[in-house]
Parts: sequence; C-alpha cells; structure tokens
Amino acid sequence: MEDCIIKDYLINEQIADREVRVIAEDGKTLGIMTIDQALSYAAGLNLDLVKVGEGSPATCKLMDYAKYRYDTIKKEKEARKNQKIIKVKEVQLSIGIELGDLRTKAKKANEFVADGDKVQVVIRLRGRQNKRPELGLKVMSDFAAMVEGAVIEQGPSQEGNTQRMVLAPIKKK
Repeated sequence: MEDCIIKDYLINEQIADREVRVIAEDGKTLGIMTIDQALSYAAGLNLDLVKVGEGSPATCKLMDYAKYRYDTIKKEKEARKNQKIIKVKEVQLSIGIELGDLRTKAKKANEFVADGDKVQVVIRLRGRQNKRPELGLKVMSDFAAMVEGAVIEQGPSQEGNTQRMVLAPIKKK
C-alpha cells in the first residue's frame, strides 16, 4: 500500500484552524462552525472531519476517511493493472541490405507492433555512405511499407551519421 499515491488530508484533531466551513457527506454546505462544534457534530454522525481546502475559513468535509482511503487505493490498483507499458524496440538496418534480410527484419518488426510496442528503425552511415543519405531514406520507406499494422510516428531524421525513424502500432478504437 505504500507505493500508492494518496493525498494525505488532515483529519479530526489534526486540523489546527479555529473556524471551518463544513460540508456534509452528500455535498450540502452546513455552514461555518468552530472546530470544536464541527468535531462534535462529526462524532455524533460517526464520521471524520477531513480538511479538503485552504482558505479563510478552511473547508472541511464529513466522510468516513478509512472507507475513502480504501476506495482510492482500490481504484489506483485497478488503473495500474489496466495500463499497458509501451516499450521501444530497435531494428538496425544498413544501406546495402538485401531484400530477403529486409523482409526478415520487417517480420520481426511486425511481431513487435502486434505486441503493442513501438519500433525504432536505425541506419548508421559509414564512410562514403554519408555522401548518399537518400539511399538510407529509401531503405527506411521500403521497410515502413513492409511493416503491417504500423504508422510512422516520427519520420526519418538524420543526426550525424545516424538516421532514425519510429513506427507505432495503429490505435484500435
């Protein structure tokens, strides 16, 4: 439970304000009361007085704080369970790659995309290849056409002697 992110509110005797604006459990404003009146009113209803807002006077709400914390932790766990962590996989190509090798790499990239991962395509230009960067762009466009179920998220760009492109899975509605 320690890894859950819950905003800790001041409750009951922790509230140091002299006067507070009290809001009932159903959301109706009960008015401004002294802290002693508010605490005794909350105790009479078997609820906690929780400070939810700053100001003059501070805003406090009547609620069952233990139940509120439990529900919040449960919602956070459910949200974490349902989220998908997207990983970025890398595929390295070269300008002189043959068609069969390109198909093999595209097949592997199709598997990555089917799993919901992004694919970063990298071509490192060496020596004379730096004079012909358009050849690397052609290899990348051919590769992108072979990868099914993916869109180009970040188009081909060149940084120094490295060309990069990022493919992402098509979002299903």
